[in-house]
Amino acid sequence: MVMVSFRLMVAIRTWESVCPECMSGKLVTDPETGEVVCQECGAVVVERGVDMGPEWRNPEGVGESPSKSRGGPPASLIYDSGMATTFSWLSEDFEGKKLTREAREKLRRLQRFHETIKTSEERNLQQAANVLAIYMDKLNLPQSVAEQAMLIYRKALKAGLLKGRAIRVIMAGAVYAACRLSGLPRDLRDFEEAYPLVKRKEVGYAYRLIIKNLNIKPPIPPDPSAFVFKIAAKLGIEERTVREAINIIEEAKKRGGSDVTAGKDPMGVAAAALYMACQETMQNVMQKKIARVAGVTEVTVRNRVKMLQSYFQNNQNQQDQQQEVAQPAG
Repeated sequence: MVMVSFRLMVAIRTWESVCPECMSGKLVTDPETGEVVCQECGAVVVERGVDMGPEWRNPEGVGESPSKSRGGPPASLIYDSGMATTFSWLSEDFEGKKLTREAREKLRRLQRFHETIKTSEERNLQQAANVLAIYMDKLNLPQSVAEQAMLIYRKALKAGLLKGRAIRVIMAGAVYAACRLSGLPRDLRDFEEAYPLVKRKEVGYAYRLIIKNLNIKPPIPPDPSAFVFKIAAKLGIEERTVREAINIIEEAKKRGGSDVTAGKDPMGVAAAALYMACQETMQNVMQKKIARVAGVTEVTVRNRVKMLQSYFQNNQNQQDQQQEVAQPAG
């Protein structure tokens, strides 16, 4: 690479330099390689220049275009992206040596001062990020869902939904909304088990509040089939029984349409289908045990079993009527 002085670089950038071979002032810069070339003799004045412009790339062509694309990964939507200044409470340095008394006192003063200069919004987002970290760990949520939850929470904060409400409750509602929008099978009971301070009723209330005030289109109710695997894994039910339960749900949806899941707890429907599948495959699992693992009552399981059986019975009655009509009169 040819070493170029700062004065020559300034001259090149302002189009005042000349070719050292033919003394021509007709120099052009290749935007792809950064080379500065003489148009008269073809000599390369600078092999690779430094682009001082923004980090953009244009896949459509060399010229300017309104459809610019970023040249790097987007910034994370998580609060402060992990770049906030923090002060450790440890009394040792990075080498493991104990700090002197003067250094510890200075560190404490910096800690107190750092807390006082934070805005109320920063403190709010920091507490919300701590709650989000708990749900990410306990519910095993991917990064994309966590970022979507934080984005929803920021919108709720700007909309004033946190006035008179707990941060952890609204954050729980935002996480539940992100799970629903992403299609992750997470139940309200899972949220209560992950963070017992926020009850399932509070999570549901916060979710409805967010959906209503942020104009978010309510997502499709979760598929009960996704919860069948969860219940079966805890009970150690055989794979053939799980497949039979999923077939029962799919067949019921074909015959009953959206009425099978509309306004009903998907966990209850999944528990009922699994109980019916156990009876079909002669696997002895008590209804009480399935209801306890699913987190629903036995009454709910019995009602959902009756509902699923009604779709099959109605279809059987229709087939019998069609056969009677098709038979000739004796």
